Amino acid sequence: MKSKHILLLISYCYCWFTVTSPAQSWETIAPGIWKTSVGEAQPITLVSTAGASPDLEALQKLSPADFPLDQKLIKAEVINGKVHLRFPLQRNEELFGLGLQFKTHNQRGRIMTLHVDHYGGQDNGRTHAPVPFYVSTAGYGVLVDAARYTTVYAGTGVRTDAEEPPVLRDRNTDKAWEAQPYSDAVEMLVPADGTDIYVFAGPSMLEVVQRYNLFNGGGCLPPKWGLGFTQRVPTLYSDQDILKEVSDFEQHDFPLDFIGVEPGWHSMAYPCTFEWDETRFPDPAGFLGKLREKGIRANLWLNPYISPKGSLYSKIQPFAGSHTVWNGLVPDFTLEKARLLYKEHFIKNHIDPGVSGYKIDEVDGYDQWLWPDVATFPSGTSAEEMRQVYGLLVQRMTAEWFREKNQRTYGLVRASNAGASSFPYVVYNDYYSHKDFITALINSSFIGVLWTPEVRASKTAEEWLRRMQSVCFSPMAMLNAWADGTKPWTFPEVEAEVRAVAQLRMRLLPYLYTAFARYHAEGIPPFRAMQLFGRDEYRSSKEKGQFNSTDNPYAAYATKEIRYQYMMGDAILVAPMFAEETSREVVLPPGKWFDFYTGEYVGEREVITITPGLEHIPLFVKDGGIVPMIAARNQMPGPDEILPLEIRHYGRSSGQSTLYDDDGTTFNYEQGAFSWATMRVEVNGDDLRGSIIIERPEHFNYAQEVRWIFMSRP
Repeated sequence: MKSKHILLLISYCYCWFTVTSPAQSWETIAPGIWKTSVGEAQPITLVSTAGASPDLEALQKLSPADFPLDQKLIKAEVINGKVHLRFPLQRNEELFGLGLQFKTHNQRGRIMTLHVDHYGGQDNGRTHAPVPFYVSTAGYGVLVDAARYTTVYAGTGVRTDAEEPPVLRDRNTDKAWEAQPYSDAVEMLVPADGTDIYVFAGPSMLEVVQRYNLFNGGGCLPPKWGLGFTQRVPTLYSDQDILKEVSDFEQHDFPLDFIGVEPGWHSMAYPCTFEWDETRFPDPAGFLGKLREKGIRANLWLNPYISPKGSLYSKIQPFAGSHTVWNGLVPDFTLEKARLLYKEHFIKNHIDPGVSGYKIDEVDGYDQWLWPDVATFPSGTSAEEMRQVYGLLVQRMTAEWFREKNQRTYGLVRASNAGASSFPYVVYNDYYSHKDFITALINSSFIGVLWTPEVRASKTAEEWLRRMQSVCFSPMAMLNAWADGTKPWTFPEVEAEVRAVAQLRMRLLPYLYTAFARYHAEGIPPFRAMQLFGRDEYRSSKEKGQFNSTDNPYAAYATKEIRYQYMMGDAILVAPMFAEETSREVVLPPGKWFDFYTGEYVGEREVITITPGLEHIPLFVKDGGIVPMIAARNQMPGPDEILPLEIRHYGRSSGQSTLYDDDGTTFNYEQGAFSWATMRVEVNGDDLRGSIIIERPEHFNYAQEVRWIFMSRP
């Protein structure tokens, strides 16, 4: 009788520790998107924390697609309280995504533990946005919606029951022996007793990313002023120091749309009071009003940890975690009461007086700074989960405050995660490798976040100019002078060139704003990897066959990790230069390409070597590309300005593109207060003719008489 009880107990334990998700449990939740769950439902996930609603109307417009993987080869089990996941890999697949990485693009063959942290110089998964989403060159994507430190084996483990086991080789005699045998699976370990899994169909990598972004509400549409130039001032600047800084920008004829006010605005920082220092800012509303009279917005630095000297301290204490950060309370923002207390204080003291946005610092790491994993929170959320979602919580909370005021905002954040596509925040950090910054900018396009390669300092005028050129072709053109007070004209010998590239960014407002509008409406990243250029170059291997130089020459570059170049919008290829480099290679995709500045033909479906000189950042436009521009100016236009429009056409083929506009500051576009225009160029021999058709001209803030410039006219 005793032996029967033991057998029953063993059987019971096995059933409790191992749970398998059947293949037939995949549910279609939107066109081209499927979901399944394994184990127990989790009280907090990345997607639920972000809280976005899928844009079903936009998803309906994408290509129809079937489930892109063999469901029998997807395995999901809960073993000893942890989720074990396995997804199949074909031999020629490359994998992109899996967080904001700084040194690598293709993640196949790598092992990472996805953990919100300050980036420490290694692509090991500890990073500012460790998004557990990957997209494959085979035309699909996978999201594991776990607010946990998830370990990913991206084609490294070899199972005894592998569908395609590696070839057995003898190291003694076979020169083809490899230390890392071939693996036919992505495996993940989630330290939780359940998780949700989403699969996104293609057929192209771009459409996978579009579906992922639209599932998360679509990309953010910043205010126009957010796309101008921003200067973050030294830490202890006063209101008078900042007003003088604005005057200096005017004297140097340099663009400026918003000022970043660093920790000195607080009466105490690290931890923060969120209250104005009366010695440096005796009249905050008056100061903010003076900035607005000059057309300048203010963005306030903060970390969310409340000082004992702050008036919020006693109120938030019952809703804070067990551990402090820099002696400040850590609010549990999963609790509505904590969010409401912050909302009341911030709106009264910041937003109502005229603050336009925030820089959310110190929500990423290091471990010794933030709460430890033994911390507890009043909601019952674990310290690990709180670490993974804290950046999402603060982004969502602050963005909602501005939305309720019908004001768009645009700010900075140090930590993000899956689900953040619609948040008006750009990720940044304290790392400072120019080349790695460009790698991060490219990788951000796979995971639904924005990244800025900000400028802080340089050893030479050449490096200064090269960094400035890059940041002006990124989601936020920012000089971060909080530490040393640098200015755009710090190196006088390149001041003119720095001013020219900043003004070029301003001139490209119609083009750039339209790219963000498409991010919002279609999920297409405004700055994106070459692998996401177009809809045909990287279709699934089922359609195109094996990637090779005969069937699909450009796709062969996927395995080479196309480095340090990316697309801005649909037409412009950006190829930054770096200090001490006089030449570089550029990979030109299919189709003819032309120099942005001269309109001259440069090549087609090939690798070219360029020697551009110091003056310009290399830019190339595809054949038939249409680039709308405005005249150079030092501030982005207001809602009521009507601007002359210049439209450039490149190449010798007919072309068509769209141009978006709205008031640039409010959410009225969600009620139909916006305009799309169709720009066309017809080519008939040597005759080129441009036309523009404007929908809802009452919301179109450009003159309808257009100046057409045909850059590549024979």
